[in-house]
Amino acid sequence: MSLIKLNDRAVKDVTQFGSISSLGSLVHISTATASSSASIEFTSGIDSTYKEYVFYFVNIHPSTDGAYFEFQFSTDSGSTYATTITSTSFNSAHNESDSVAALQYVTADDLAQSTSFQRFSATVGADNDQSTSGTMQIFNPSSTTFVKHFIANLDVYNPNNYSASVFTAGYANTTSAIDAIKFQMSSGNIDAGQILLFGVN
Repeated sequence: MSLIKLNDRAVKDVTQFGSISSLGSLVHISTATASSSASIEFTSGIDSTYKEYVFYFVNIHPSTDGAYFEFQFSTDSGSTYATTITSTSFNSAHNESDSVAALQYVTADDLAQSTSFQRFSATVGADNDQSTSGTMQIFNPSSTTFVKHFIANLDVYNPNNYSASVFTAGYANTTSAIDAIKFQMSSGNIDAGQILLFGVN
C-alpha cells in the first residue's frame, strides 16, 4: 500500500473546493416568546421548503419547579398531537458543590411506540435564575416515504443546582408529513423564554 503525501499545493486545492456556504446556512422562519404560556405551537413554517429544521431554545423558564420540557408532533396542522415516537435518552450531570457527577441512560425519558409527549430535558428549576437552553433538529419532516428523525441536546439548571446535559434522539414513526409541533412543560406553564425556528438551506 502506498502513502499519499499532500503538499502545500494539494492542501490549497482541497480548501478551494467549494465554499463553506455550500454546506448549508440557517434561514430564520419564526420566533415565539413565552409569557406564562400553557404551550408554544408551531403550526406554520414546517413544510417541504427545507430538508432540515432547527429549533433553538433560549432560557426556557418553567412556572413549576422540577417540571420537564417536552414536545409532540402533529400531522394535521396542529389539530392533534399524538404521533407515534420511539426514542432514546441519556444525560450527564454535575452539581455546584462538585460532590456528584453522573453519566446515565434515562429509561424514564425514552419512548417505545408511544403517542405520549417526548421529554427532552431533565427537571428544570423555577428559581429566577434557572432555565433550560439548547437545540433540536428535525430531518425531512415532509417526507411521505421515511420516518422523521430528530436529535436534541439541552442543558438544564435543575432544582438541586445541577447542570444536566440531556441528549435525546429518535423518530416519529409515521410516513405522513409532519407539519406542526407543540412544546410544553410537563406541569404548569412556560413562564418565559424564546423558541426560534430555522430552516437549513
